[in-house]
Amino acid sequence: MAETSETIETNRGSHRRGLMKTVGLGLAGTALAAAGTAGLGFGTTPARADATLDGEILNFALNLEYLEAEYYLRAVTGSGIPANLTGGAATVTGGSLVPFQNTAIAYLAQKIAVDELAHVNFLRTALGASAVAEPNIDLSDSFTTLALAAGLIIPGQTFNPFASETDFLIGAYIFEDVGVTAYAGAAASLTPATLPYAASILAVEAYHAGAIRSRLGEIGGSAATNMISALRQTLSGVGDNGVNYQSNMFNFTNVDSNGQAYRRTPQQVLSIVYGGGTANGLFFPNGMNGAVTTTA
Repeated sequence: MAETSETIETNRGSHRRGLMKTVGLGLAGTALAAAGTAGLGFGTTPARADATLDGEILNFALNLEYLEAEYYLRAVTGSGIPANLTGGAATVTGGSLVPFQNTAIAYLAQKIAVDELAHVNFLRTALGASAVAEPNIDLSDSFTTLALAAGLIIPGQTFNPFASETDFLIGAYIFEDVGVTAYAGAAASLTPATLPYAASILAVEAYHAGAIRSRLGEIGGSAATNMISALRQTLSGVGDNGVNYQSNMFNFTNVDSNGQAYRRTPQQVLSIVYGGGTANGLFFPNGMNGAVTTTA
């Protein structure tokens, strides 16, 4: 999406002036070497009577991890999740190698790709036979639809997050904060046996989100992030702050007035990733897989 990239490039210099005034990949086999589940608390004996809910929540999270892993892997390798980690034959449309120019951004993308694939592997191993298969995922038309709704583009234009590293960062911004709020929102419903592992993934997603936000702040991407955050807030009804927040053009956290990460219910998360749909849409054209698949 040339229009957005050019706007960010124009803003880069002014943001730097404002600041002065005020003050190899390693993918092969890496993620597949994730630790086994012995002693992880995912045994056959439930920690509490509602332990079944753990599986439902983790499967909901697995759908989101499939989406993120497909996005980052295709950006840095040109290929998606290995077939042995999808549990089926899902159709994933869109996604291609990003023509990275900045070494730091390229390495950031590679590291996140490794982490997201590891999350898929970990959750599938933890869930065992109950792990849901990867759903159909749209990494093509979905971004244009969202960019149009957010005001990043106008009718007749398209947004391809794989066209440049700047657009890639904008696409990544869409995912990371949503994942953080999903895990944070689910924490209270998890059993003590499962919570530490979900919390660990939450921490990693927050690392990713902060890094993406920082890079966008550095290149003058605050306007785009503010528009995306405004759309996410409208769709979910939960607060959402862009990179330019309270006169801080490098806001690398998405938190409320108490310094707490925002929390979303599964239904609120679905409202975002379905683009306002109730049972499917946007990134999941046929809906998610598992017990929690609708906004109702």
